[in-house]
Amino acid sequence: MTKVRNMISNNGNSIANQFEISTDEGVIFQSYNTIIAKIMNSGQVYLDENYWDYSVTTGKYRNIFLLEKKKETQSKIDSGEYILTDLNK
Repeated sequence: MTKVRNMISNNGNSIANQFEISTDEGVIFQSYNTIIAKIMNSGQVYLDENYWDYSVTTGKYRNIFLLEKKKETQSKIDSGEYILTDLNK
């Protein structure tokens, strides 16, 4: 079963065009019509190789989704903990 909801800001407000999609496989962060990140039930994190760092706004909500700052995300990409792939093919 798939459940889509708008992301919620730190102030508790619904954020337009920023979505968390819960699926049987895990949770997806989508900005507008583009998938940015996917956290699988196993804990494995996939980031879209073309859009994970697309803009300041995307980065802001990616950070909220992953519960970390860009520097931590980049470190996890560099170490191979996070996998870059095309999530929008």
